Formats: sequence, C-alpha cells, structure tokens
Amino acid sequence: MSPRPAKSSRPAASSLMADAVPGDAARLTMADLAERAQVSIITVSRALRDSPSVREDTRRRIQDLAREMGYRFNATARNLRLQRSHTIAVVVDMKPTPERPMSGPFPLDLLGGICQELTTAGYNVLLTTGQSQPAAAVQAADGAILLGQGADDTAVRQLLPMGVPLVVWGAPQPGVDPVFVGSDNHQGGALAAARLIETGRRRLVFLGDTRHRENAERLHGFTETLASAGAVLVALAPCDFTFNAGVAAVRGLLTDTPGGFDGIFACSDAIALGAMRALTEAKLTVPDDVSVIGYDDTPMAAFHTPALTSVHQDWTEGGVRLAQAVLALINGEHPDSLILPTRLVVRAT
Repeated sequence: MSPRPAKSSRPAASSLMADAVPGDAARLTMADLAERAQVSIITVSRALRDSPSVREDTRRRIQDLAREMGYRFNATARNLRLQRSHTIAVVVDMKPTPERPMSGPFPLDLLGGICQELTTAGYNVLLTTGQSQPAAAVQAADGAILLGQGADDTAVRQLLPMGVPLVVWGAPQPGVDPVFVGSDNHQGGALAAARLIETGRRRLVFLGDTRHRENAERLHGFTETLASAGAVLVALAPCDFTFNAGVAAVRGLLTDTPGGFDGIFACSDAIALGAMRALTEAKLTVPDDVSVIGYDDTPMAAFHTPALTSVHQDWTEGGVRLAQAVLALINGEHPDSLILPTRLVVRAT
C-alpha cells in the first residue's frame, strides 16, 4: 500500500478566483467558461481555485477569461473555503431495492476501506446517495468519492460541475476528467473466458448491461479471449445486477438462442445465481450441461450449491485507494487513476 499523502493547508487563492461566482446578469456557468477556454469543467474548477495541478499559463488564461465574462468575487465564500470541514462526501450511485440492498459487498466493503483510511487521517465521512440530491453534501465537503459512475457516466457528469476534488470508483473514460480507482474489468472478462475455454465450452453467453463502462470492459476482455481460441459469443443479454434479472434473461435465452449455449459469464454473482435457477428449472445441470461464472466473489458465491466460480475484486483495498486519492487531491497533488488486479476464484460451476 502506498504511503498516505501528508496533510497540508489548502493552497492560498491569491487571485480570489476560487470564490468567483457568476455575475447576476450573465448567469454564467463553469461549463460556459470551459467551452470558451476549450478545456474541461474540472480544469476550470481547479484554475478558479488556484490549484497547482493546473499549469500556470492555463490557470491565468482561465482566470482572465472569467473576469472578461463577468464573474465577480464572493468574499464570504472565500472565507468559508479557506477553512476545511475535514469531511469527505461519499455518494453511492445505486437505488437500494430488496433484491439489491446496500448491505452487499458493493458498497459496504468499499465503504469499510474508505472509512478506515479517512478516519485514520482525521476526516469525517458523510454518506449520501445519488437519489437524494447530493449537491449540498458534496459542496459542503473538502472532497467527494463517487461509488459507481452510472450508466453512460451520468453520475460523474452530475458531480463534476460542483468543482470539488472528486474520485470515482469505476472504469476510466476518455474525455471524463476525475481520478478513477477500479478493478481491471478487462482482465476479469479475459479470466472468465479462459476458464470456460479450458473446460471445453465453445458457445458462450454474456449477461450484463454494457451501458455501464465496467461491464463493457468485461465484455471486451471476454470476447477478445474467446476469439483467440475459436470460441463464439452466441448471445448478449442486457440485464440489471439482480437475481431475478438473471432468471429472466436465461429463460429467454433458452428459447431464443438457435443451437443453444454451453457457458455463461454474468456481470454479478446475483445474475449468475439467477441464471443457475433458470437452468435448473429447464432440467439442465451446472456445470455438466452449462458452465456458469459470476463476478464479485461475494459470500453467497461460496455458500451456494454448487459453489459459484467468480471473478474476485478487492473491494476493501479499492476503498483505501479511493480515500488516499481524494486526500491527495485536497492537498494539491494530482494522482493518477489506478486499476487494481482481479483474479478468478475457481469453484464448482
């Protein structure tokens, strides 16, 4: 584990641009400035805060442009911002349901790692969800951690304009600015494909919603490895991360897939267990007739009969690294995005 960044005071906003707000007539936004300056919103945000992570010439150009476009300075906001709250907002981008409660490894294990690191560093953790309008919590915090980037990065794009140091659990996206920490989803998909090929499977199915970039990367690693071995992806079934979604998807595939299939890769253990239920209902045996591999290596994967083979993510380590990254941003550093390795836990399926 890398050493935790040392604490330091927030860089002085010598130009007071950190507290620039739109003039009443213009009603300008950071997006307006970003478009005019041909930079990203987060770069504008950092430049207005005099962040050393933005090159001096770029910072000066953005600050000059803000003045030209009618920004004025808010001295009250400046006084408040020079005092840290020592609070990090953690936004969980999921809507809890009976099928997908908040008590699962996502997000609890991630939260455990985050809280472990932040409390050791003397920070409080303010937990909110994407469904609860998190703007107030995020803007009152020194930094924010987003757990889950949402389909099509919608959650990321909602938080970026707030101008708070932001770290995201997920998969880096070209053109999206925050620091990302996540698992190697491409590797996870490749590991699943290699195992299915090793067990003689050649007609495979992928279960998951590829609007989520993490799932899209799993699919890419999966199909890339299949192609190298002459195996075929015969069906891709978009579905939520739930047991019932897995049941419904496989019920449909059993009637709608000409030639059938002999292996399934699911983007969560819950989907995989639902798939196994549908196979059992159809009098098919796992793994004799169809092999199944899940994702996340949750406790239920080990306890199920037959025990589910699954791709393991180190959630706790991910939480620690998220916390370290947001602390680094707060201290004026610019950490790189980080991809953590995955591994396959082979069981009975």
